[in-house]
Amino acid sequence: MLILAIDTSGKQGSVALGRGDGKSFQLIESAPVAGGTFSAQLVPQIAELLTRNNVRKEKIDAFAAASGPGSFTGLRVGLAAIKALAEILQKPIVAISLLEAIAATALEINTGAWEVDAKATVAALLDAGRGEIFVGKYKYGSPLPVFVEEKLMRPEEFAAEIEQTGQKLAILTPDPHLIETLRKLVRDPYLMWPHIIPRPTSADIARIGLDKLLAGQTVSVEALDANYIRRSDAEIFSLPRIAGRG
Repeated sequence: MLILAIDTSGKQGSVALGRGDGKSFQLIESAPVAGGTFSAQLVPQIAELLTRNNVRKEKIDAFAAASGPGSFTGLRVGLAAIKALAEILQKPIVAISLLEAIAATALEINTGAWEVDAKATVAALLDAGRGEIFVGKYKYGSPLPVFVEEKLMRPEEFAAEIEQTGQKLAILTPDPHLIETLRKLVRDPYLMWPHIIPRPTSADIARIGLDKLLAGQTVSVEALDANYIRRSDAEIFSLPRIAGRG
């Protein structure tokens, strides 16, 4: 199966082409897409990637996209491109949360995050800005972790949750400063088991996308949506004010 994957969730983006089946995955090529140019450069970069590898777009079997959380504008541009291509070519789409990708990468590179208890929950973290963190919780699964929940929290809230649970928690993140912040807030160091995981790229999205495709975890063009977790400023500031509140 031939998979075309994109990641436009961050300041920098990338596109990737991969091939695989139930036994193996091969990354054919990945290419960067400069931040701030997604709307102008994403589709040309995809076209160039296919041309360099002598692949006609009709030969693509499925599309995979990082669905967030991340840049509101970047995600909209990336998902719109995937929707258009999938609709024209009548090919399936796989959406991958970046938090899910972090947990899946921990499985792939065998960090041992589930060694304490294969039934335990692990937490994937991303810096959400504004003094907040994106938290994704997953249980062990093969080849993909099993979703529990994703939410937006303040570090103090997450630290309190760790202490209240009172169980050792594997924390997976590409942001080392989040670990340092939590170490200052969680009084019992035994409760935290940190693992620094590389930030997922389109190459990871392609690999995980193949696993989800084989598992039948696809979404329709109509159902594909960004996994923002946090509402945009436009949504927040457009909410009607409650009577009696400023």
